Amino acid sequence: PPPGPLPPSIAALPSMKDRARPFTHQERLARVEKAKRLMAAERIDAILLNGGSSPQYFANVSLGGGERLWALLIPAKGDPFVVCPAFEEDRARELLADSPFGTNTEIRTWQEDESPFLRVVAGLKDRGITAGRLGIEESVKVVFADSLAQAAPALRLVSATPVTAGCRMIKDAHEIECLRLAGEATLKVYKAVYEALKEGMTQRDVSALIQAGYARVGFNGFASLNVGEYTASPHGSRMPQTIREGTILMVDDGCKVEGYTSDITRTFVL
Repeated sequence: PPPGPLPPSIAALPSMKDRARPFTHQERLARVEKAKRLMAAERIDAILLNGGSSPQYFANVSLGGGERLWALLIPAKGDPFVVCPAFEEDRARELLADSPFGTNTEIRTWQEDESPFLRVVAGLKDRGITAGRLGIEESVKVVFADSLAQAAPALRLVSATPVTAGCRMIKDAHEIECLRLAGEATLKVYKAVYEALKEGMTQRDVSALIQAGYARVGFNGFASLNVGEYTASPHGSRMPQTIREGTILMVDDGCKVEGYTSDITRTFVL
């Protein structure tokens, strides 16, 4: 937060956190069932999820392994399973404790001198999938998909987008509620920040006000600020910028509510 007492407009922001309803295991399992129906329709035998927000959408887990493969496999028939590095197994169990799949989910681990892609192939084989079509989620790294194709020449790798987007692109009432709440919180923060602006402030000063505003409403958010001529560039500039009377200001970005983000740009003049 900015040094000293908060400006009155920021201090007056109410917490909105209690209005955010977490998604239940039942809601996520219903998404998985829809994915399985779409897999059957698209003749996809399983989908592989790695980065991005799809693991959160279906399983309430974030798979971040950097250069090491973490993967969530959801077969059209049979139980999901996870592949992760052996030294991450405890963390994987911890993540799955908050997942609708639970801590009994099968985890296939691999050591540094072993192939994670063979673990994927073995897990699919145990579920009766030795050939056919494996859907790859769009954010999976090319190096992972390519290595998997070499490890499983009998599998045809296809895009999982008909399944993942088929589930995600049409929002239900709960998802829309989260999006609207994120939008409402963002506009409240922007208004409070606008009312707290003073001549001589820099982008860094305003960024601190924005962070303080989101801390008050209770959601994780961010916004970039650009001033004067730099508002002509959608993503601004790193150049030092100072607010003066009559300055055009552009603030852009949003916050996240239960994984759903707002993205709002507003332009105004001091």
